[in-house]
Amino acid sequence: MQTLTRRKGELTMKQVRRDWPHHVMLSEDKVRGVENHTTVHKFANALSVAPLQDHIWRNDRLYFAFCFKTAEDAQTFAERFGGEMLAHKPR
Repeated sequence: MQTLTRRKGELTMKQVRRDWPHHVMLSEDKVRGVENHTTVHKFANALSVAPLQDHIWRNDRLYFAFCFKTAEDAQTFAERFGGEMLAHKPR
């Protein structure tokens, strides 16, 4: 059985959750499609978003967790896209 390894210096989701502690969950349909994806990511990139997003399965639906350095950026993003602020780490 082959194990997956990461490259030295590669960012892990554990580091993302720790260093970008403010999480906003968006349903897959708000991010799906080229236009939606571009709009969401362009807006997030103007804020303090982490370079990686996490994913969460809830009630058989896929959600993406965007992680931000500041609570203000997370709130701005959540309000813009109707996202849900997560009180804890996504996992």
